[in-house]
Formats: sequence, structure tokens, C-alpha cells
Amino acid sequence: MNKRIYEYRKFVLGGIALMVVLCYIARLAFLQLSDEGYKSKADSNAFFNNVIYPSRGVIYDRNGTLLVYNQPAYDIMVIMREIEDLDTLDFCRTLGITREVFDKRMETIKDRNKNPGYSTYTQQLFMAQIPAEYFSVFQEKLFRFRGFSMRERTIRRYATDHCAHVLGDVAEVSQAEVEKDEYYAPGDYIGKQGVERSYEPELRGVKGVQRLLRDARGRIQGHYRNGELDRQPIPGKNLTLSIDANLQELGERLMEGKMGAIVAIEPKTGEILCMVSSPSYDPHRMEGKQRGVQMMELQRDPMKPMLNRAISGTYPPGSTFKTSQGLTFMQEGIITPATSYPCSHGFRCAGMKVGCHGHPAPLPLQPAIATSCNGYFCWGLYYMLGNRGKYKRIQDAMETWKDYMVSMGFGYRLGVDLPGEARGMIPNPDYYDRRLGKWSPLSVISIAIGQGEVTLTPLQIANLGATIANRGYYIIPHVVKEIEGGSIADSLKEKHYTKVESKYYDQVVEGMRKAVTGGTCRAANSTMYEVCGKTGTAQNRGQDHSVFMGFAPKEDPQIAIAVYVENGGFGAHFGVPIGALMMEQYINGELSSASQQKAETFQNKHINYGTRER
Repeated sequence: MNKRIYEYRKFVLGGIALMVVLCYIARLAFLQLSDEGYKSKADSNAFFNNVIYPSRGVIYDRNGTLLVYNQPAYDIMVIMREIEDLDTLDFCRTLGITREVFDKRMETIKDRNKNPGYSTYTQQLFMAQIPAEYFSVFQEKLFRFRGFSMRERTIRRYATDHCAHVLGDVAEVSQAEVEKDEYYAPGDYIGKQGVERSYEPELRGVKGVQRLLRDARGRIQGHYRNGELDRQPIPGKNLTLSIDANLQELGERLMEGKMGAIVAIEPKTGEILCMVSSPSYDPHRMEGKQRGVQMMELQRDPMKPMLNRAISGTYPPGSTFKTSQGLTFMQEGIITPATSYPCSHGFRCAGMKVGCHGHPAPLPLQPAIATSCNGYFCWGLYYMLGNRGKYKRIQDAMETWKDYMVSMGFGYRLGVDLPGEARGMIPNPDYYDRRLGKWSPLSVISIAIGQGEVTLTPLQIANLGATIANRGYYIIPHVVKEIEGGSIADSLKEKHYTKVESKYYDQVVEGMRKAVTGGTCRAANSTMYEVCGKTGTAQNRGQDHSVFMGFAPKEDPQIAIAVYVENGGFGAHFGVPIGALMMEQYINGELSSASQQKAETFQNKHINYGTRER
């Protein structure tokens, strides 16, 4: 009996020993074959991977003018486990920092909450973009500071004082960005705004690496296998923008002291010729280590200079919207070009009144556009929404109206190649059903003249001008004209046709031409080319907004433009003169002497907004 027990015990002990051995084997196999952390620690004892950063692509305007370039900079890196006998006083004196700054930085690096990727085996960023005056001294004394090294980088520099919202800026990656894209490591830089952000994959290039061999003391002995495994960096691709730097500069000068935006588009290509948002800021403020402080100051500014009003600001389009209404009414058979409607200082129906300025009436379509008649377009929408013979319900008519607006690029993002685009607002029948319950054409009549619930971005208003200039189609507006070694996306070349036939656009073009020759846009008239335009005076709780939308020349248009000046009053006060100067600059390449004087007048003509929060 006892003998049998001992025999069982022998098997049990042998099984336990075998299990322990198998566990050790499995653990060793996991560490050596699967665990990247162990592998990296083992490799770091024998190898040092020196990352080589590529130069970021530079940026030019459409005429080859340099806008953004690179400048060499150096970061101080540290591998914690390699620090030996550091003379901290000498180290701090060499870099021009205090002992307190040194200690605080070391604590931050070791804090896994602030630096989740921390490892004593890997390089950590100690100090970024050291000043030039400290670089050469530190380089000479680097042999004294074991564990520290220098990493060559490039930082962005701006060759222009303008175009900040389009260009954007570059800054250090956040932890969320590191986790989202394995390309980045803590201390890397990434585009944060503008084209720097939207074209980050093209601009950043591809990192290179040098595989360096260490000796038993961790000292670099040279390239592993004579550099066979080294990988050279691939520079980022250069960008050519569609922006005209001279036109952009003029637009920003004209908008000084004003809030609003200017957007100009080349109709046949969708290329954005200028994108002005005012107030703006000098892009030099986003350079280098000062970016964080400057960003905080700009974000606290009640005038919101960081907001790109051209694509993120949403406004009532005012009377510029009447062109889209006339097109819709003609295509739906509500009116013909000869249809006339009354206007007794406005639209009057069943106790409802929408005011209008004095002009002859009744009017057909073209003079109604030229004089910006409110009554005409209110009657058009009234009959479209109330025409029960064609539409069974008012909701069906409203849905049809909404579909026309969407086909013209309203109510949704156009897809511009910049971050932060807003969609604006085009109401649909469900919106009114929820908000008003039972409603009629008179309940929503103000949308016919670009008021009420309708809001657009200045980009969408400019795109409306480009669509009319093209007689019925638009190409998605974009600010990048060409990518080095390639081309822009096919989606930025496709023609988007509206639901309105081209023949009806000819009628609206003639109406916009009459607005310039004898209507509300007379200040935009030119003897050098035919301008077509439409003013807008968008109602506001304070002073009305001044709006202009137009294009030139009438045949084979080269530029379509929208000008939006907050609290600028009538469209003819600010919108029209500014738009006329911008078109002259682009078409002729310069302003005449008389136009230069006008430009100086409008540059100095400020609007008192006070310091209220907006």
C-alpha cells in the first residue's frame, strides 16, 4: 500500500516539475518571439535607431511665390538609463536654463500620465528647438553629457504676413494623435490647421533611420552591417496653392477694421483665388516655441481672429439668394422670364408684409434681379408653396424647393480641402413641421429673400456666383492647385450640375448684368470688362450686413467673388466697392491710380464693433 503511494507521488512530482519547465519555455518563447517590449529593450543594448526626419514640403502660391519654407532646428534628446556622472550645473549653463527647469522637465518625462510612452530604453524629448546661440556650444560639449544627443529637425517659417487661415500651422503632436497614427512619436510635429492639416500626409514625408551598433558600454561604434539596413528619409511633397498672393494681400488690406470674409473662385476650375477672413492674424505668430502663448492670446481675443469666417461663419445671404430663387421658379414652371409681380413697397398678402425700397412695379424677372425687388421673389415662393395643383401638399413643394437648393451647393458642406467647413442651414418640411406644427407659405416667406432660417457660408455664396458664371455647374472649391509629383483628387475636378437648365441661367446672368449697369451694383461697373453682380443687405439684430456676389467678365468668366462685411449696412456701401476692386486686381493684374485711391479709402474705413463678445 505504502509502496503504491510513493509511486503515485513520484508521478505527481515529476508532472509538477515538467509543468514548471514548460511554463519557463513558453515564457521565454513569448519574450523572444512575441513581446515587442522585451525585443526593443534587448535591441537597445546592441543597437541605436537614429531617426532622421524628412524636410516638410514647402508651399507656393499659384504664381510660384514662396509662402512657407523650412529652417533647421535642433532638439535635445535623452535616454534615461544611459545618463552617467552628469554635471547638471554645466549642462544647465550650456543650454541657458535653470536647475529648476531641468528638474521639472525630468519629472515630466518620467511621469507616465503625462508621457505614456516613457521607457528608460528609448529616446525622450528633453528640449525642443534650442536657440541657435546655444546649439554650437552644446554640440562641442556633447561628449560630456552621456545619455544626451541632438536631433536635427526643421521648423516652419512664413514668407508672408497674410493668408494665415489658409496656410495653417504646425505644432507638437498630442498623445491622442500619437495613438491614432503609428507614424508619430512624442515630440513629433503635425499640421494643426489649414492646408498644413488637410494635406499633412503629403507634406510630412517619410522618416528615415540609421541602425547604429553599440559596444558593451553603450557607445556608438558605427553603422550596423555598413549601413545596409539604414533607410533614407523621403522629403514631403511641395504644394502649389490656387491662392493669388497679391489678391489675398489686397483683400486683407480692404478688410482691415471690419469683420467678415472675401472668397474669390475661378469658375471653370473651382480654384480658390483668395480666402480672406477678418479679423485675421500674422502667421509669423505661429512660428516655433512661441506658438502656445500666441495661440492662447488669439483664442482669448473677443473678435475671434482664429475663426475662419470664410468657411466656418454662417450668415443670412440676403438678396444674393434671390438668384437661386428665380432659377428654381423658372425650372418649376412657376414663372417665365416675362412673368411680372406687383411690389407696393414690398410684398403684401393676407396681412403679411415684407418691406422693399422704392422702384417701378410690377416687374419681370431681369429688372426684379437688377433692382433687388423683395416683392417679386416673395410672390414666386408663395405660388410655388401654395400651388396645390402641382404639389399635393405644402410639404411636397417644400421638399422640392429644398432639393433645388441642395443641388446648388447649399445646406451641406461643399467639401473644400480645408478643415472646419460649416454646412449652413436650408430648412426642410420636417423642420417646419416640428417647429411650427401647422404652417403656410406666409409662415416661411422670408426665406425667398435669403432671410429667416436660411444661412450660408461666404464660400457657398461665392460658389453660387461661380455656378451662375458657369451657367449651371460648379466644381468643388479648393485651395491646392497642384501636389508635387501628382495631382489633386479627381473629386476636385468633377462638374456638379444643378437641377436647373442652362437656358434659365442666361436670364439670371442678364439680370445681374443689369444690376451693374443700372441697378444696385452700379459701383462695380467697369469700362474694361463686363461685370455681373448682385447685392445683398442681410438683416441683423444690429446694423445690417453688407453683401456682394458677382463675377467677371460676363462671357468666359475669370473670377467669381463674394464679399461679406458684418454690420456694413447696404450691399452697395462696402460689398460692391470691395468686390469691384478685387475683380480689377485679378483681371488686370494691378489697380489703376484711381482704384488705388479707392482701396486706401476702404482700407481706412473701419466699423466700430466695440469689444462685445461675438
